[in-house]
Amino acid sequence: MTKYFLACFICFCSSIRAQTFDASKMDSLFKLIDTKNKGMGNFSIFANGEEIYQKSFGFSDVSNNKRANSYTTYRIGSVSKTFTATIIMLLIEEGKINLNTVLSKYFPKIPNSNKITIENLLNHQSGLFNLTDDENLSDWMTEPQSRKKMIERIIAHGTVFEPKENTQYSNTNYILLSYIAEIIDNKKFQNILETRIIKPLNLNRTEFGKKIDPANNEALPYDFENSDWKLNTTHTDMSLPMGAGGMVSTPTELNVFYKNLFTDHLVSAYSLAKMKNAQEGMGLGLMKLPLGDKEVYGHGGSIDGFQSFVAYFPKEKVSFAITTNNLYTQVSNILIGTVQIYFGMEYKLPDFSPITAIQLNTEELNPYLGKYSSPSFPIDITITKDGNTLIAQGENQSSFAIDAIGKDTFHSENVMITLKFIPGEKKMMVEQGGQTFVLTKE
Repeated sequence: MTKYFLACFICFCSSIRAQTFDASKMDSLFKLIDTKNKGMGNFSIFANGEEIYQKSFGFSDVSNNKRANSYTTYRIGSVSKTFTATIIMLLIEEGKINLNTVLSKYFPKIPNSNKITIENLLNHQSGLFNLTDDENLSDWMTEPQSRKKMIERIIAHGTVFEPKENTQYSNTNYILLSYIAEIIDNKKFQNILETRIIKPLNLNRTEFGKKIDPANNEALPYDFENSDWKLNTTHTDMSLPMGAGGMVSTPTELNVFYKNLFTDHLVSAYSLAKMKNAQEGMGLGLMKLPLGDKEVYGHGGSIDGFQSFVAYFPKEKVSFAITTNNLYTQVSNILIGTVQIYFGMEYKLPDFSPITAIQLNTEELNPYLGKYSSPSFPIDITITKDGNTLIAQGENQSSFAIDAIGKDTFHSENVMITLKFIPGEKKMMVEQGGQTFVLTKE
């Protein structure tokens, strides 16, 4: 549900070539992740509309020793937004709404509603506060939420910028789009999903989320603590995220959805072009991902310990989808490895060897602080500190701590990234996914 870019889906410089991929190496990657307790979940690749690879790894229910399989469902978080945007585009095609329709038609009391359009909501240019950043979120997120109460919260939080003045990810936008779809279709959002997408595509394991039921092969979320998987017991009630992050699915069915979306079986070619038209990486329910000169679209999601991502290559007609029920290993890094293996790019399997951190005092961190950028790297990275801990944050991304492991060298195991600083030259080397990029301090 929270904003989740493939921050690590960096610009590979190697030439990509279509070929019969090394399935045994792909198997080795997931076996390694499984045996080293670095992740649990499901993965699928579609090529030319057919599933050509599927792999389940880890457990869906640890306490009952129940391993994941291809039918295990996962909360998919913000990948739900692509479904919601598709519904809105269908309503537009039916003439029931248009991209220039203003929010005040449905919710006139929301600040700037007379200036915020449907398009502004779709591409995160509304300026509305992101409701999932509410400092008291943990007090109410697990309880059922009424539309009335959610609108009251949206009104109370107000705006952070004027419409179209900026692009800033906000789950509030897609919560509102869900409500608007309900008003127009006069149905609950879950019923709209069923009639417009799920049933037409014969998606048997995709639905609007409810209370997790392990007996129905639904994965429980976990954190990795003290060398063991610990159950995450905080589960968001899906009346909160609605179309911003309220769905569950499998990687196979996410690929089915994306295949149909990109082959004009859901919306028209004109509507799809609108969805793909990205500003600052944001389209309408789709993100344009940086991958060299390749055209790639997709969306990621994160909610309650679950992570997911879908990436679609229109020219190659290939899609990758992954769902996980833990946050220990960043999903983006797994996906990067699968993309490299599939396209025959150079890729070294991770060894997950333990790395010993060293302690630095706060003054020793000062030479590394600042904002770093490069024309060859898709995002700027800002380095700050919290006491004697170095903090890295990609542009419009969540921040993460990085541990010192040597002179001028820092590493994050969770993000699987290494930063090597050259203070005298005001440079920083970013090593991730088998690639190295040099960024310069501004």
